[in-house]
Amino acid sequence: MESHTIAAPDLTSPDRQALLALARRAIAAALAGEPAPALPDVPGARLKRGAFVTLEERRDGALRGCIGRVTGDQPLGEVVRTVAVSAAVEDPRFPAVEPNELPELRLEISVLGTPVPFDVARPDGGGLVIGRDGLLVRRGGALGVLLPQVATEHGLDATAFLSAACRKAGLGPHAWREPGTQVSTFEADVFSE
Repeated sequence: MESHTIAAPDLTSPDRQALLALARRAIAAALAGEPAPALPDVPGARLKRGAFVTLEERRDGALRGCIGRVTGDQPLGEVVRTVAVSAAVEDPRFPAVEPNELPELRLEISVLGTPVPFDVARPDGGGLVIGRDGLLVRRGGALGVLLPQVATEHGLDATAFLSAACRKAGLGPHAWREPGTQVSTFEADVFSE
């Protein structure tokens, strides 16, 4: 198991391993038309957190699906079980994962910390730390979320990261500077198989 702990030290290594196994079992069960697996009996599965599950192809790291839940109003085990299946079969950017593909996919889980309002007047000096912070941009019904690892994977500075989060929300690239747009940062505990 690979771990890039950015925050949320309340998850232990056994919690992370159990959540990764749960995500894989949930996808396998859904693809086979079987009932969802039971939640693991580890403390981390009972924490109330938002999370994203990302699926990548093992051979080249290409994205194959990524779905998440921002709000932390449900137990983490339930969130992981649900969004893992959604990432495999409901991400509109990709066709549904086929059962024979699952062994060739690597799963990554990002457990979100609490979002904190961000001072958009100072993007480079206002506390946004590339590699540590993710972004949540919201205006009306539009919502864009980028996980902390996105900025480092794509070599984005703070301004480019803010613009990318706006585009993800379906807004213009400078919408983060406009009245009525709410921007928050969050840290995440990111771990993978």
